[in-house]
Amino acid sequence: MMAKRKISSGELAEKVGITPANLSILKTGKAKAIRFSTLEAICNALDCQPGDILEYKDD
Repeated sequence: MMAKRKISSGELAEKVGITPANLSILKTGKAKAIRFSTLEAICNALDCQPGDILEYKDD
């Protein structure tokens, strides 16, 4: 979605109000949780829905 919107990780992190390191953790799937406010801010910045950027994986 970031490539589709032509936005860099640094720019997205700044718009969302999180550190680039925390955004990287979210992008790589290493995060165990995400706050709804952060998810909302990411979706607002990327003009998308949560389902566009989240994926469920069964362990």
